[in-house]
Amino acid sequence: MQSKFFVKFLTISLLVFNLNLNAQNNEHEENKKGKDLKTEIKEDILHHIEDSHDFVFFSDSETNEHYGFSLPIILIDNGVQLFSSSKFNHGESIAENNGNYYKLYHNKIYKTNAEGAINLDDHHHPTNIKPLDLSITKNVLMIMVTSIMMLLLFVGLAKSFGKGPIATGAGRFFEPIVIYIRDDIAKINIGEKHYKKYMPYLLTVFFFVWFLNLFGLTPLGVNVTGNIAVTFALSILTFVITQVSGNKNYWKHIFWMPGIPWPMKIILAPIEFLGVFIKPFALMIRLYANIMAGHIVLYSIIGLIFVFKNWMGGGLTLFLAFFLSLIELLVAALQAYIFTMLSALYFGFAVEEHEHEEAH
Repeated sequence: MQSKFFVKFLTISLLVFNLNLNAQNNEHEENKKGKDLKTEIKEDILHHIEDSHDFVFFSDSETNEHYGFSLPIILIDNGVQLFSSSKFNHGESIAENNGNYYKLYHNKIYKTNAEGAINLDDHHHPTNIKPLDLSITKNVLMIMVTSIMMLLLFVGLAKSFGKGPIATGAGRFFEPIVIYIRDDIAKINIGEKHYKKYMPYLLTVFFFVWFLNLFGLTPLGVNVTGNIAVTFALSILTFVITQVSGNKNYWKHIFWMPGIPWPMKIILAPIEFLGVFIKPFALMIRLYANIMAGHIVLYSIIGLIFVFKNWMGGGLTLFLAFFLSLIELLVAALQAYIFTMLSALYFGFAVEEHEHEEAH
């Protein structure tokens, strides 16, 4: 328990140091750039929650130095265009590759000319050609790291069972979680008859979301599950598995519910059909909104330390940020649990057998 508190205290300290460095430099350059401290803190928060084409740990705005590493850019534009994100110089330069010119505009890559011209329409949307972007961004990199970590962890857990009935190493911590997901989520919501074929997905999605949520609480500045594209992909997987698994009773209860007068069936059928799409949509928004809100609130509270500029306000906000970060540890596991629980519940609806109705 003490080690967890120490890790969280170290994380908050690094976050405060990062914002303190940016805040001091931004305040020094305030008159020069015409931006106040609150605007700079807001921009830092927005930069933290956005995906990017390079991995930056922290920046020094006074010297315009960025400390991190570049990531590969992969574009489909008259073939495959492959180059390093360092060519963009964090959005300040035009990248040239094989005679093509590209520019970062609002964190998206557009094709341009040697001068870097971005043409805007009446709604201030770029009209430049936007190549298909398959780049390894910061979020994609963290997804790959998490996937490799899960693979190594659970391959080791599976091998440890070959040596005896009790897991060894890190498996002793994760084995009770696996058993809990099997007994208290899968079996209860799906049923003894069908739960086994859904266990690989349920275990994968639980630990995938949980680990990414935990990474989001570190000073690495990643916000993978706060990216709606990621939560959309996860909800689509649940949606597809649910519909493919649906038996005749599942579809019958959607389009022609038994035991209900037929005029009510006509009214309820469209509502039930909309529910098929509303359920995965709720999964997507719930995970995205909770994680995104947590990041914004935590960074906003830390930013208040440099707005108050006194020991009382700074001390209170630092304590509040530390307390909130502990709550975020619970939220990280809770959101993974809720996503897994609701997925299992939807699978249970799809494979549920209504034998008593057939008998009637």
